[in-house]
Amino acid sequence: MEQGEDPRQAARQPDQDPKAQARAAKTQARAARAALASMLAPVRRHTRLAMALQIIGAAATIVPYIAIAELAKVLLAPGPADPGEVRGAVLIAVLGLSVRALFGGVALAVTHFADVALQASLRRRIVARLGRAPLGWFTANSSATVRKAAQNDVHDLHYLVAHSAVETTAAVTVPVAGLGYLFWLDWRLALLALATLPLYAGAYAYMMKDFGPQMGRLNAGIAAINKAIVEFVTGIGVVKTFGRAGRAHAGYREAATRFGDHYSGWVRPMLKLEAFSSMAVSAPVVLLVNLAGGIWFVHAGWVSPVDVLTASMVAMVIPSVLVTLGFGAQARREASAAAERIAAVLETPVLPESCRPKVPDGHEVELHDVSFSYDGSVDVLDGVSLRLVPGTVTAPLRERSTLLVIAHRLSTVTAADQIVVLDEGRVTEVGTHQELMVLDGRYARFWNERHRALGWRIAVDAS
Repeated sequence: MEQGEDPRQAARQPDQDPKAQARAAKTQARAARAALASMLAPVRRHTRLAMALQIIGAAATIVPYIAIAELAKVLLAPGPADPGEVRGAVLIAVLGLSVRALFGGVALAVTHFADVALQASLRRRIVARLGRAPLGWFTANSSATVRKAAQNDVHDLHYLVAHSAVETTAAVTVPVAGLGYLFWLDWRLALLALATLPLYAGAYAYMMKDFGPQMGRLNAGIAAINKAIVEFVTGIGVVKTFGRAGRAHAGYREAATRFGDHYSGWVRPMLKLEAFSSMAVSAPVVLLVNLAGGIWFVHAGWVSPVDVLTASMVAMVIPSVLVTLGFGAQARREASAAAERIAAVLETPVLPESCRPKVPDGHEVELHDVSFSYDGSVDVLDGVSLRLVPGTVTAPLRERSTLLVIAHRLSTVTAADQIVVLDEGRVTEVGTHQELMVLDGRYARFWNERHRALGWRIAVDAS
């Protein structure tokens, strides 16, 4: 990639070299991560506070398991059980569950309020930025692009901000605390709880190796479908007039077909591998492995049956943690791509503003040597100077060399106080209808040709 080149464009170029594609994808991923980090900066303090609260709540998740293990030891001990020890174990379990619910709930509340504020801020920034963008930008970019950035992409940040940080923190804290307890019981029980994880981790790494480029193509497909929908809706009038109902939705059908083919081609080969790897960390398999290994440990005299049951319960928590981590990683990748697209919209060039704006004196509007271009190359206004007096109506008519007047109806401008005729963006005639007719210039010639054309009829040969 050349220095200064946009990484988004570099990643989309149809380069046939796999190494170049990989480099472009990595460059785009770094740019996306940077855009995401910048976009999440306003809520970073709230996120860190929520993560700290969730660490306390997640650590408390292990407390009921410890309490149950201690209660089992008390109840299985020879002789009558001590009521005080039983009540103490029950109270510890209830306390652990209460702390988990309280701190976890407060953490989610903090992140949800932060998410609402962030989404509102981003949408206001997008509206404010596009409100200052030149009209030519909207010609070059479809409304689907604006809709995706302001609605879909901003919404894609929701899970990352409101859920992912809190849930990922819990997903890391729970197994760490649980494994710490198992290592305290017996290191063999801790290793047994992790026995099936390498199979899942290896399969997951293999399935995710091309995720970045594939998601880029997936997002491009969604954008193409949105664009086709917008084009179809805006062209309904043409469809009704010219009867293209059979072909009008061809663009949407083709975009949807390409999207479906790419998605199925990417996902289908991974389904079997995903199914087998998920079975390796499923609750029945984890329980079977831990009970089988635990029986061996008990016969060897290393641990007690109560310790095996406690370790098995803790081990069954770990697979659910993997699912949460998977969703969190997926949410971060999607949010990174969304943040990159939002950043592109927020970087839209805006029209220049005066450094020394003045308050208008009166209500008269005067244009002096005004030029304007939609695309920056072709001027639709070139050196226009006009005075628009309050209480009057000015009708601008635009002409080209073919004398085509772009207006609703020529007859509707006759009552205007001032008619301005533009030719190649320049003012050629100014006046009322009567004054321009007396002038006998372009306006008068076109008016006369228009009226002669109204009498045209298509003759039908009766023979």
